[in-house]
Amino acid sequence: MRGRTAEFDEEQRRARRDERIVREGFWRKAGRVAAKLPFAEDLLSAYYCAFDRQTPVQVRVVLLSALAYFVMPFDVAPDLLPLIGFTDDAAVLATAMKLVIDSIRPEHREAAKRKIEDLA
Repeated sequence: MRGRTAEFDEEQRRARRDERIVREGFWRKAGRVAAKLPFAEDLLSAYYCAFDRQTPVQVRVVLLSALAYFVMPFDVAPDLLPLIGFTDDAAVLATAMKLVIDSIRPEHREAAKRKIEDLA
């Protein structure tokens, strides 16, 4: 039983770390690049869903992990590379979205569309 508690504690630490990373860096990076990304609506919808208090905790954890990957400066395909720089980010986000698609509500999508217009 102790192993399960330690595992749960570690998951909680990772979730808090991912949330902190996203809160601190998401808009800085998204503001620079989101309007140019073909997956911008999914990216921003995931953000709004992850920070919606009505979103189940498990869904938040999945989305925050994917969003933290987007924010982090080091990844598999550096974002500075033309054309392929965001493909790994898109793949991680697409996988997360597929897992939690039923939790992405129309209001998350609408907020994402409005924000993209603001960023353009």
